[in-house]
Amino acid sequence: MKYVVVLGDGMSDHPIHELGDRTPLEAASTPNMDYIARKGRCGLLRTLREGLPSGSDVANLVVLGYDPEKYHPGGRAPLEAAAMGVGLRQGETAFRCNLITVEDGRIKDHSGGHISSGEGRQLIKLIDDRFGCKEIKFHPGISYRNLLILGDEYNDKVKCTPPHDIIGGRMDEHMVESIGDKLNPTADLLNKMIRESMNLLDKHTVNLRREEKGIYKANCIWFWGQGGPLNLPSFRDKYNISGALISAVDLLKGIGVCLGMDVPDVPGATGYLDTSYENKAKYALDALQKNDFVYVHVESTDEASHEGSIEKKIKALEDLDARLIGRIIKGLNEIGDDVCLAVLPDHSTPIKRRTHSFDLVPFAIYNPELKGDGVDKYTEKEAASGYYGVRDGLDFIRLLLAEHD
Repeated sequence: MKYVVVLGDGMSDHPIHELGDRTPLEAASTPNMDYIARKGRCGLLRTLREGLPSGSDVANLVVLGYDPEKYHPGGRAPLEAAAMGVGLRQGETAFRCNLITVEDGRIKDHSGGHISSGEGRQLIKLIDDRFGCKEIKFHPGISYRNLLILGDEYNDKVKCTPPHDIIGGRMDEHMVESIGDKLNPTADLLNKMIRESMNLLDKHTVNLRREEKGIYKANCIWFWGQGGPLNLPSFRDKYNISGALISAVDLLKGIGVCLGMDVPDVPGATGYLDTSYENKAKYALDALQKNDFVYVHVESTDEASHEGSIEKKIKALEDLDARLIGRIIKGLNEIGDDVCLAVLPDHSTPIKRRTHSFDLVPFAIYNPELKGDGVDKYTEKEAASGYYGVRDGLDFIRLLLAEHD
């Protein structure tokens, strides 16, 4: 038996008035996800943890069976560093460095208008030229997602707020804070760089061109997701099977790297609505030829929710279903081997909230050796009546591998 998991980041949602009080999953046309639910068994998962960040780092570790209480590095940045080939030495701290949009003192967009990677590299080079030194190093990533590494003069004992959690909020009310009574020079440094970045970036030619086109500028940097070096047991050692992880974003790639999985670079994979679903399907099927387990992560559904766009989320769901899952199902039928196929989100990202929530998320597992449970459609409501009921997220991988109660 082999295994394919397709994970739509932030895919589940709340009922929306404009959709006739349906969720986007209920409103979208998703015949291939429905096929998995109808042929398989469904349930709800609890993937996030109180007291830990409500992000994809925690949720995906849980889905893969790694208890975040034990293995979470404190923030997502060390995982992204691993994906970028940036090794962390003892005492160093990694921070996610977003390129964001600030207008009239308020955070307007967490992604700098989904700036391209090429444009982002120019801006991060400018930032590194200004602030970089032996103890401070910036690394460009994908689109707005970049990285800052601080040396052992600094630490991770600061409070940082993810920018997608405070869209519309005043920047000066959400700056980096010291933890505890003692002032932390790390907080002072990060806040200084945030404030000075606005003068550096606002009139850069990249942003002047974006302004001419009427799209958001990437005119400020923002830090969050900090953490130090980490060590995770490999996926093969934990489950005695080989694995591959397909994703466009460094956070998920970093998880794959840390777990010793194959992590191919997929041409055209962007982490947004323009991603190449077709190439992701091709690379997933190719990876299945060499591995027992393939984990395919799609970011576009989450990005649409962060933008608060019903139209974009419906499109992302339908593209994910038709252009990725549909192709994978067709490819599996041609391969002819027994393959267990699953679909789920890592967490819920309600459009009206524009950030992650602690809601239970629906999952469906189609194992050709097991009888289905009668659920007809892959939705939050339908999955609640499925065979598996409500499960902790750490159970998912065990259920997938058919290690039943």
